[in-house]
Formats: sequence, C-alpha cells, structure tokens
Amino acid sequence: MSGALVRGREALGRHAWGDAYAQLMAADRSRGLDAPDLDGAALAAYLTGKDAESEALWARAYRSWLDRGERCRAVRCAFWIGLPLLLQGETARGGGWLARGARLLEEHGGDCAEGGLLLVPVGLQALSNGDPAGALEAFRRAEETGERSGDPDVLALGRLGRGQALIELGDVAHGVPLLDEAMVAVTAGEVSPVAAGIVYCAVLLSCQSIFDVPRAEEWTAALGRWCESQQDLVPFRGECLVHRSEILQLQGRWVEALAEARRACSWLAGRSGEGRAHYRLGELHRLRGELADADREYRAASAAGRQPQPGCALLRLAQGHTEAAEAMIVRAVDSARDGVTRAAMLPAYVEIALARGDVAAARRAADELRALAAEYEADLLRAAAAQALGTVLLAEGDAPAGAALLRESRVCWQGLSAPYEVARVRVAIAGSCRALGDDDGAEMEIEAARDLFGRLGAVPGLEAVDRLRGTTKAATDSGLTPRELDVLALVAEGCTNQQIAEALVVSPHTVRRHLQNVFRKLGVPSRAAATAFALQHDLLEGGRVARSDH
Repeated sequence: MSGALVRGREALGRHAWGDAYAQLMAADRSRGLDAPDLDGAALAAYLTGKDAESEALWARAYRSWLDRGERCRAVRCAFWIGLPLLLQGETARGGGWLARGARLLEEHGGDCAEGGLLLVPVGLQALSNGDPAGALEAFRRAEETGERSGDPDVLALGRLGRGQALIELGDVAHGVPLLDEAMVAVTAGEVSPVAAGIVYCAVLLSCQSIFDVPRAEEWTAALGRWCESQQDLVPFRGECLVHRSEILQLQGRWVEALAEARRACSWLAGRSGEGRAHYRLGELHRLRGELADADREYRAASAAGRQPQPGCALLRLAQGHTEAAEAMIVRAVDSARDGVTRAAMLPAYVEIALARGDVAAARRAADELRALAAEYEADLLRAAAAQALGTVLLAEGDAPAGAALLRESRVCWQGLSAPYEVARVRVAIAGSCRALGDDDGAEMEIEAARDLFGRLGAVPGLEAVDRLRGTTKAATDSGLTPRELDVLALVAEGCTNQQIAEALVVSPHTVRRHLQNVFRKLGVPSRAAATAFALQHDLLEGGRVARSDH
C-alpha cells in the first residue's frame, strides 16, 4: 500500500474528511483505488461538499463491486448516488440510479440489507404524495430488513421513516419514540455519517412539525456536537446552524442567533435549505426593527423556494401596510392544507385581522388555533393559542376572560424560556388590567415587558410599550372627531366593523378608515388597546364614549 492510501484510510477513521479525500485521491492518481477505497473516497467527497466528484466516485465503486461479483455492495453505491439526487430535486437521475439498484437486487435474489435501503425512497415518495399509510408500510418493511440483516443504517432510516409516517397519521405518541430510538443509534456512533446526518435533520424537522421545543433543543445540541466532530463537514452543517438559530431566537439570544443564521446562509448558498436560513435572518431583523433588512431576507427566502409567510405579512403590518399584510396572510392561510402549516400561520392571521378591525375573522382563526393546540398537545402551540384567543376576547370586550387566557399564555411562554413572547403577552395583559381598572397591575406588566424588550434589543416592542405608556398625553392631544368617538364607543362594546357600519349607516370601508384614524391618533395598535385607553382615561360613560369638543 502507498503512504497516501494508508494516510487516507487513517483520516477516514478519525472523520477528517478533507484530509481523507486529498490522500485517497493522491493514491488513486498513483495506482488506482479498488472498490472499498473508492467507497471511502466517495464518502469523503460527499461530506466535504464535492457532490459531482462524490457521484463519479460512487459510480466507479458501483462498477468495481460488480466486477468483483458483489452485487449487494454495488446496490448500496447506487442508493448513495440516487438518494441525495432525489433529495436535491434531481428526480430523473436519482430515480435512474435507484431503479438500477432495484434491478440488480431482483436479478441477484435473496434477502440483503440493501433491499431495505431501496424501500426508504419509496416511503419518502409516499410521504411526499400525501400517502402516510403507504409510507408507513414501506418504512416498516425497511425496518424489518434492517433487523434481519443487522444493518444499523437500514434500521435507523426505517425507524426514522416509520416515526415520521405515524406523526403524519396523527399518532404522535407512537411516532416520537421511534424518532428518539433512531437518534440514539446515531449518537451511539452505530450509523454511517451520511445516514446520521439524514436522521439528525429529519428528526429536527419532525420536532418542529409537532411544535416540540424541548426535544428540538436537545437534539439540536446533539447535532451541533456531531457536526463539530466531523472535520471539514459541509452537508448537514448548514441545516444545523439554521436549527440552532431558531432555538437561540426563541431563547432570546438574538445576537448569537443572527450570527448562526448568517453562517447558515454562507454554508447553504445554492444548496437545499438556503431559503430557511434567509427566512430566519428576516425574522430576526423584523423583531429588532431592522425592516429594510428583513424585507431583503424575506425576498431572498422566497427566491430560494421558502414560503416567506407569516413573517413577511407581519413585516408589512409593522410598516403600516395593513391591507397588504391582510392579503398576504389570507392567501397563506387559504393555501395551507395541513394542520401544522395552518397552526404556524394563524397567530399572525389573528394579529393582522385585529389590526384591520375584523374581530370576527380573528375570532374564527383563534378558535381554529385553539383546536389545533388541543390536538397536538404542544406547549408552544398552547401558548400561542391562549395568547391569540385572549387578545380576541379583549377586542370583543370580555376583559376578564381575555386576561385569564393571557396569563395562561404567559405561564406557557415562561416555561419555554421564550422572553420575547413573554414580553408581548405582558403588554396584552397590561391592556386587560387597564380595561379592568387595575392601573397598578398594568404599570407592573408594562415595566416587566419594557425590561425584556430592552434586553433583547426589540425596538418595535419598546416603541409599543412607550406608546402604551404615553396614552395620557395622547388623551389630551388625540383630536378624535365626534364620528371617530362614535366608532370607538361601539368598538368598546365589542361590535364588529359590520355591526358598526349598520349602526352608523356607513360602509364597512368607512368604518375601517375611522378606526385606523383612532389607532393613529391614540397611538395604539389594536381594538383592545383602544378600548383599554378609553376606559383608563374616562372616555366611557355608561358603556358609551363621552362626547367631547376636540
């Protein structure tokens, strides 16, 4: 053996993929590589981001294994060429290699582990086609093959897929333990590097799909450690950075989250997952009040194939373009067919509908979100649903019920260690306190929210708190017209825009215009805040707005 070959094999053993590739290719140029070392070189090429070189090396390994009469090993090469191509959207070439592998197995006969591997893309295709029952059967057969053959890759991928299919079928209780079991095999070092990366990323996406934040945090940390142990790793590292950025954002560590999202954009440039990285940057910029930067990143996410909602709709709301925000979020919700996607959109739908004065639409969305939270039994969804319905109840004039739900939401967000969401819900609680005449309680909630926003660097949040605090000055300088006071009176009674239009004999469009003027003049963001303002400053008399000569 040449020295380069020895060094290449040694580098493979310590997961130094860049060094392994360089040494093995030097050995190949010197005297050529046989089938096992071609496999090793292909693996090293793939893990260092050299996709074309990896495909070529595995194609050579495929032919070399065939020449040695080892058809099952050749099938494995066909699988590792075909699956990444499929995942990258190259269905023709990927499907061709997988079909070649299937034909070899059919000719070979017998039962080998590679038969289980070829069932994995069958299951993935079924999931993609909306057939989780068909996927469950394919992955079950793959898992059984892995158990019979003792092949850890087949077993882990089959178990992973079966867990995903069960979750798609609504059986989260049985699906999640299968994901954890697949992850245990990965963290124990039983699974090959490419299969390990696939399992890590798929499990984290599944955790997000069921809003399981604690599990996502745990496995994201494990994925980070795994990536750091793989020298010169390119695939999976970018996805790891996106997952880590999402967790850091929720935890309120926004500076770190921004850094990880930027690194993810660099790692994933031109690759699958780039859109998610840009979307995460857009979210962080929006929350920090960097609206132009947020707009740029949402556009980049859309260009890379990632739906830019609900973030882009909330950005338009922050920019004051409420009609554009409404159009965006309505289209996004209408196109969302599964419960997971709708649950991700509905909190923004509620917020935008309330800003537009459409309490009835907000109520329908909040009720749907509450039902989804009960179905998924996830703390994050439960917190968002309680917050959404609580703010709707305030807008409807039911401050006691709204306050109770908002406090429930705050407890959930605190349990998830999500300081930004805690701050937002405390602002809403302050509004409910004012509506109930508890000015001291309102001031304490505002102080707590302002402190959290300040530590996060959430400029829009700080501005919202300052507007709420400045309502006394706004009361003096509001300049509300008599008709705007009429509208505010009916809002305080819980009337919808349509009901207000009928009472005042005007069009709903006119009501919306009056309501937007009320919000602007009082410096408040919503119907609930306007009602709280009127109550606090004695603009209401006997449930009606007091007339004044502004």
